[in-house]
Amino acid sequence: MVSPAKQIASWADLLRELTAQGLYHSTNIYDKERYTKIQKVVMEMLTVATNWSIDELVPLQEALFSRPSPIVTGDAAIIDNEGRIFLIQRADNHLWAMPGGLLEVGETPSEGVLREVFEETGIKCKTTAFVGIFDSRFCGTTYPLQLYQLVFLCKPLDEIEIEPPIHHRESVSRQWFKEKNLPENIDPGHITRIPEAFRVWRGDCEPFFDKGE
Repeated sequence: MVSPAKQIASWADLLRELTAQGLYHSTNIYDKERYTKIQKVVMEMLTVATNWSIDELVPLQEALFSRPSPIVTGDAAIIDNEGRIFLIQRADNHLWAMPGGLLEVGETPSEGVLREVFEETGIKCKTTAFVGIFDSRFCGTTYPLQLYQLVFLCKPLDEIEIEPPIHHRESVSRQWFKEKNLPENIDPGHITRIPEAFRVWRGDCEPFFDKGE
């Protein structure tokens, strides 16, 4: 049973996509004004469905509301030769997660993930395998908009040089963890994806993908 909040967020996400399509294709100034007004309603719906405020949503409008598709993100499962995975403790909710974020135009998914890793952790690494693509609606992610979350298996360079992270305020702690000694407070969206990363690291290289309902 879908909760009322999740249903409202799902409707808001659909309207977000439709308005993005409309603003992209419309040449009529009046239609553009109408789509913009609908986007404001979408933001109000999201404040009802989440703990976000309008002030928090306004900076995201240009980046997220202009995308006429699910939002694409990339995460790095950095696992070293000892079988330890590198996680960050997020500053916003204090939960542990793999480093990652929104992918940007002009970069491959692999390049985007490596950029996010360096910005958030100061670690230089390389991608070695594709773990899979996860639909945020099915893997426990609590973000209200639909995400396509790409996960890459990464290996730190032989000589690990941890530099001060560029986005150091996004995390309060960074640490290596053994698979059987993971922290209890893992971000819900990463609980199901971390085991998939270890599966690929152990040699099962078939990528994960959601097969639908």
